[in-house]
Amino acid sequence: MFEEGQTSWKNDVTGRKIYNMPSVSLRPTNWIREDVIFFSQHGPFPAHLKRFQLSDSYYCSCGGIGTALHFVTECIYTVSWHMRKPGPNFEQEWLKRVANSLVSRQKICGIIKFISENRDLFRPP
Repeated sequence: MFEEGQTSWKNDVTGRKIYNMPSVSLRPTNWIREDVIFFSQHGPFPAHLKRFQLSDSYYCSCGGIGTALHFVTECIYTVSWHMRKPGPNFEQEWLKRVANSLVSRQKICGIIKFISENRDLFRPP
């Protein structure tokens, strides 16, 4: 079953944004809810909510496209947690580094909690 899951993960076309994250494993991880939300990009992000018709817009109220990366690198409402934005060809490597950095994951936790507690702030006008 383990090998089948790993093969499926390796050969599938979905989930490619997090494909370079750790392989399928039976070992527990120390990821908290906010880590999973950020790295899966399934959470209170306007771009994700619009994709499932739970919002009318992909955009954050600041005008940017409301992706997870937007909130950690450029949204004016989360500036106190910002990280340097990766170049377009380096997003996968950047995600790996962030996943392995306790400081970066603490910033992500702060952002996710802030977004979750202030959802109305991030809805476009």
